[in-house]
Amino acid sequence: MGKIARYLNQLTVGNVFDSQDILDAYAVDRSVLKIKPRIVALPESTDDVRKLLRFSYQLAAKGINLPVTVRGAGLDETGADLGNGMVISTEKLNRLLEADRRERLVRVQAGITLKELNTALSLSGLTIPIEEHENNTIGGLISNCPVSPCDGKYDGIAKYVERIEVVLSNGDILQTETLNRRTLTRKASEKSLEGTIYRKISEIAAHTEALNEIATTKGQAGYHNITKVSSKKTFNLLPLFFGAQGTLGVITEVILRAVPIRKPAKRVAATFEDYHDAEVFLEAANRLHPRVLDIYDIDIIRIAEETGKRLSDITSSLESGFVVYAEYDTRRAHALKKLAKLERRLPKTSRLIIESPATEVALNELQNSLGCFLNQARSEERPPIVTDFYVPRRNMSSFINDLEVVGNGLNLDLKLYGSYSAENYHLRPKFDVDENDFNKKATAFLRAGAYIIKRQRGELTFGAPEGRVKALVTNAEMPDAVKTTYLGIKKVFDKYDIMNPAVKLGADARFTLRHFRNTAGKIAL
Repeated sequence: MGKIARYLNQLTVGNVFDSQDILDAYAVDRSVLKIKPRIVALPESTDDVRKLLRFSYQLAAKGINLPVTVRGAGLDETGADLGNGMVISTEKLNRLLEADRRERLVRVQAGITLKELNTALSLSGLTIPIEEHENNTIGGLISNCPVSPCDGKYDGIAKYVERIEVVLSNGDILQTETLNRRTLTRKASEKSLEGTIYRKISEIAAHTEALNEIATTKGQAGYHNITKVSSKKTFNLLPLFFGAQGTLGVITEVILRAVPIRKPAKRVAATFEDYHDAEVFLEAANRLHPRVLDIYDIDIIRIAEETGKRLSDITSSLESGFVVYAEYDTRRAHALKKLAKLERRLPKTSRLIIESPATEVALNELQNSLGCFLNQARSEERPPIVTDFYVPRRNMSSFINDLEVVGNGLNLDLKLYGSYSAENYHLRPKFDVDENDFNKKATAFLRAGAYIIKRQRGELTFGAPEGRVKALVTNAEMPDAVKTTYLGIKKVFDKYDIMNPAVKLGADARFTLRHFRNTAGKIAL
């Protein structure tokens, strides 16, 4: 064991490792990248995190670089939880600390997973209704702020977070809270990093010209939530941490507000030969306030069928087209009745499948089909490169036409899927990651995808921030005034640039391209 790991093990209760097998395990996530850290730390308390950050900060003050990357469950698709310095994993910070059932408030450590938290809350009939991978940590959900399929109706993680505790780059603790203007002035006068943050961020938040430009975008590149920090009467730093990807500090504790568990949803599926017909149905279905309203290229379902899934009831009537899938958890009978009335107006080639004992198997298999699609390739895989992007509903038909042009030009089979209600979509074509020019092909796809998304008034970083991968595009396209504002925010929080420095605005194209994976493997759903 090296000197740094040995010293930090003496300093903290949790473990610090530098053995090669452990470093290799933390060198990959769900992105296309592989970056081996120098050390991996598993703190068991906020105090451990403070000591780790203080150590890195003191080294940086002496000109020695040991950058810090925060990692939750390792499910990030943008490479934001990979780093070549010290990776701090929150997997041991996984306790439920307090629960107030009357107020429906719960205080947890940031490393608790969505499944662990909702399992505990279910005993009281409560939940955090986020449709994300159950192994995502709460801290990771805040840092990446993903758009889930039910966001169109229930919003995302930001709606349920009341307060967070953050360890800042120098080891100090910041606890977010809503301040009135008098309290803000008092906080900003304190001679500490927290005081500096309140003073300088309030100044940045007052620069209306840059903020007006930021407010016109839906993307999560940079620190777009700076527009939500300040109002006429109040000030709260909490919004800045949604989508910050560990670049402003390490989230250690979270207070969330839970909601009652809702009734099971009723499901509907419909097939269409072209997008125009599907769009008419989608608009009608969306007016009925679905919990989930997704659309899939039918070839995605057909690929799942080839793996053994029983989906002939859905795929048999069409050679090409789209499948619409919807769930309703409020006014279910009303919604299903309305949709049933649409059946006689559907094209002859379309089918409408409403949940019943006879259709339950097909709908179950349809829900699981995406996993088959993402893991179907043998010598190839479907890495996340152009995913979690926004296209306005009014431009989806034109976007699908553009997809055909891009697919033909790059010789890629581009199958679209995503949430119509949340307006968040994905493309996952196959690549041979063993090819020497994989990074060039992947980058060409990223740039082409970003171009047509922008052409249709969309946003590349809508459903997830830019991380390292999408930053290859977003950093070059960001307006100067906006970039200056974001860099100013980063500098306030992180004087020595030790907090995930190569993520988001600091992403380096050469470094990222050098670290594209070249070993074939499956990317699990």
